[in-house]
Amino acid sequence: MADDIDRASELEERHRQVARAVRKPNGPRATGACLYCDEPVEVGRRWCPGVACRDGWEAKTDASR
Repeated sequence: MADDIDRASELEERHRQVARAVRKPNGPRATGACLYCDEPVEVGRRWCPGVACRDGWEAKTDASR
């Protein structure tokens, strides 16, 4: 019985790994510039480090909906 549970647990973990690998991020795509203040940011980022620009962008987009 323990072998069945171990195999099921291993299979579940493999499924989680695959799901994480193919998951697409939510929201707008990264452009190389902060989406709130237009300052250059490192590749793959959407906002400046910290939370101020992200929170400002979210507040601005929520207000426009």
